[in-house]
Amino acid sequence: MVYIQSWQEFQDAAEALYAKSPNQTRYCVKWKSSEGKLVLKITDNVTCLKFKTYSSIFLNRFESLNLSLMEKMQNRQRPKEVPVPEPPAASEATTAPSSTVPQSSGPKSGGVKKKKGKKK
Repeated sequence: MVYIQSWQEFQDAAEALYAKSPNQTRYCVKWKSSEGKLVLKITDNVTCLKFKTYSSIFLNRFESLNLSLMEKMQNRQRPKEVPVPEPPAASEATTAPSSTVPQSSGPKSGGVKKKKGKKK
């Protein structure tokens, strides 16, 4: 088992390996906090791919690969950005039912104002 040096090579090979045989592929993550070492291993009993790093820069990349593989394992797609509905217009806001509770004009944080003491 030889470690792949390039992250992009490892990611592409790992996704291709899973696509080739999804029922046989296993994915293993090892973290040694005492050494600060992250080791990723993916195998299908014929091919074994490993990647090792001591750098924290790869944590975001690892998270992205992990999410990608988990979505493939669950047969899901990443949801596209859903447009945020626009707030109602001002004319619609005034026609709101009267059953709503009026808001007080007191302090927003819920705290009590403290009186300033006199200096001696």
